[in-house]
Amino acid sequence: MSNEILCDGFIPRQYDIFVGLDVDKTSISVTFTNHQETIRSMRIPYSSDHLIHYVHRHFPGQKVAFAYEAGPTGYGLHDQLTAEGYPCLVVAASMIPTAPGQRVKTNRLDSQKISECLRGGQLKSIHVPSSSYRQLRHLTQLRDTFVRQATANKCRIKALLLLEGLPFPEAPVGSQWSKRVIAELKQLDCSGAVRFKLDRLLLSLEFSQKQAVETTREIRRFCRQDPEIHPCMEYLISIPGIGGIVASHLLARIGDWRQIRNVRQLSAFLGLVPTEHSTGEVVQRGAITRSGDGRLRNKLIQSAWSAIRQDPELTEFYRRVGQKHPRDRAAKKAIVAVARKLTTRIYAVLHEQRPYVMRPKSH
Repeated sequence: MSNEILCDGFIPRQYDIFVGLDVDKTSISVTFTNHQETIRSMRIPYSSDHLIHYVHRHFPGQKVAFAYEAGPTGYGLHDQLTAEGYPCLVVAASMIPTAPGQRVKTNRLDSQKISECLRGGQLKSIHVPSSSYRQLRHLTQLRDTFVRQATANKCRIKALLLLEGLPFPEAPVGSQWSKRVIAELKQLDCSGAVRFKLDRLLLSLEFSQKQAVETTREIRRFCRQDPEIHPCMEYLISIPGIGGIVASHLLARIGDWRQIRNVRQLSAFLGLVPTEHSTGEVVQRGAITRSGDGRLRNKLIQSAWSAIRQDPELTEFYRRVGQKHPRDRAAKKAIVAVARKLTTRIYAVLHEQRPYVMRPKSH
């Protein structure tokens, strides 16, 4: 949740009271400050109605702003506060300033820190996705869960066979887990305990794969029925290398494309921009930041491998970048550069709401 695209626009001088919230599943630690001092800190039950009623009673006629740290409680509190007309910033934990020497952490102190940072204009809110994008995110996360479970079961099966000195059925590259291979594993001659364990692992693998397929179908159905998401999906899959799975994951994480200000913001969100430690005229850039959703970034890099096989322009770009680096790291550097170039196309088709048109191959 903490890896959303940032949105700006909060101006502290326009408000009278700044409310910092530290939220857990049963209670909220609240600190109220004005422009001069901390007014009070308190702990209340986790209830937006209780919080709103308290503000109405104690701060009538004053402009009140709220902020809390993104976490497992989600966006419900944000939704209810904004529905009442209050601005509410949901802040990534990594973006909240912390004093280097601070060694005491409590809910009260955290709420006080958030309140003071809100008053000082030091906080930037993440973009809170609308309901449709939240639902799509649930589905994409569920599919990733089943895919990881299937991968883990494949590793466990191979590890078991290696431990027992049993051969894994021979199969061409790309079809090591075909129906024929699974059938041979079910008939593999082994001891009773190993047979029992192998059968359970094969059942788990079959279950995970089936659930991943069904979840993929549900993602497609959901995207087709949503009037905002459906055209964006069509625009994204028009880009060479990007299919339905990557497109749906992109939309689930990005949310409303209108919140993307420029392509640099999108690349930074995906963690595909280089780290930098520069001073004066000395410019030092390192590896990519790897911020944001690692699974989405990995999918985009896989899309880049597919894209260079489909798009001559990207093929040539991959080759040019690779020639600038030592052979042992050229492929990795070049494919990340291609993935970053894909973000330019992603931004273009979403921002302009049109499909991507591949340039004709020059002769």
